[in-house]
Amino acid sequence: MFLLQQPAVRDAQVLTRLPESFRRHDPDNAWAHANRGGATIDSFLEGPVWADGQLWVTDIPYGRIFRVSMQGDWELVAEYDGEPNGMKRLASGDFLITDYRNGLVRLDAKSGTVTPFLERRNSERFRGVNDLTFDSQGNLYFTDQGQTGLHDPTGRVYRLTPDGKLDVLLDNAPSPNGVVLSPDEKVLFVAMTRGNSVWRVPLQADGSVSKVGQFFTSYGPSGPDGLAMRSDGHLLVANPGLGYVWVLNHRAEPVEVIRSPDGTSLTNLCFGGTEGATLLMTESTTGTILCADMSVGGAPVHGGRLA
Repeated sequence: MFLLQQPAVRDAQVLTRLPESFRRHDPDNAWAHANRGGATIDSFLEGPVWADGQLWVTDIPYGRIFRVSMQGDWELVAEYDGEPNGMKRLASGDFLITDYRNGLVRLDAKSGTVTPFLERRNSERFRGVNDLTFDSQGNLYFTDQGQTGLHDPTGRVYRLTPDGKLDVLLDNAPSPNGVVLSPDEKVLFVAMTRGNSVWRVPLQADGSVSKVGQFFTSYGPSGPDGLAMRSDGHLLVANPGLGYVWVLNHRAEPVEVIRSPDGTSLTNLCFGGTEGATLLMTESTTGTILCADMSVGGAPVHGGRLA
C-alpha cells in the first residue's frame, strides 16, 4: 500500500504587529458586521506586496494602506472611503487594488491618493472584487467574490487585457479569492474559500479556459484564501480557518505546513526580503505580520502595464 509522506511542520515567526496607535475600535463598522459576525475588530490586514524593500499591506474595514519595514516600522500611506483587499504593483510604481466596495482602484504611492480605475462592467457593479495577479504580457486576472459560496456558486474570475478588453473566465465559482499563475503562465490557480479548495484553470492559446478541475481540497471552517507561487512551481496556500500555509508540490501533495503562532486567520502571503526567499504573511485578526525563511524563493511577480 502506498502511503503519502507526512509534510514537514514548523511555526512561522512574528515579524511585527500593528502598533496600538493604528488600531481602531469601531463597533459599527459595516464590513465587520457583514464579514466578521458583528465582532468589533481593530484591523484586518490583507493584500501583502513586497516593493521598494518594504512590505505593503491593506486594512480592509478601515480603508487603509500601510508600508512596513523589516525592522517593524509602520507608516500609513493612505486612508480613504473604501474596503481594500488584494494589491499589486504597477510598472509605473503605483498600486492596483481590488476594493470590495469600489471595484478596482489605483493608489499613487507617492501622494497616497486613491482614484477609481474600473468600477463597473457594462454599467453593472461587481459583487465584491477580492484579489488579483498580472502575467508577463500585462494581462490582469482578478476575482469577484462578493458573498458567494456553496449556497450561491456564482462568483466570477475576470481577465482584463492591457488594451481594456474584459473577459469572464469563470462565472460559477463558490467564493473565488486568491489567484496566482504557474511559472509558465499556462495555468491559473484560484482559491475557492467557501468551497474549501483550489481550482486549476488551464489557459488555452486563444485565451479561453478548458477542463477546469479541483487541484487541492482543504478542510475546516474557512478554506483557502491568498496564494503564492514558488519559483520551482510549488503552490503556497494561505488557509485562514486553520492558521496554516500549505506548501504543495505539482501533485497537490503537502510537502510542508507553516503554522501561525499568533491567531488562526492567516489570510495572505507573498515573498520578499533581500534575497526574495522570505515568506511574509498576514494574520488578520491579530494585526500581525508573520515571516518564515524558505529554501526556494518566489516566482517572478510581474507589474501591470495598464493605462
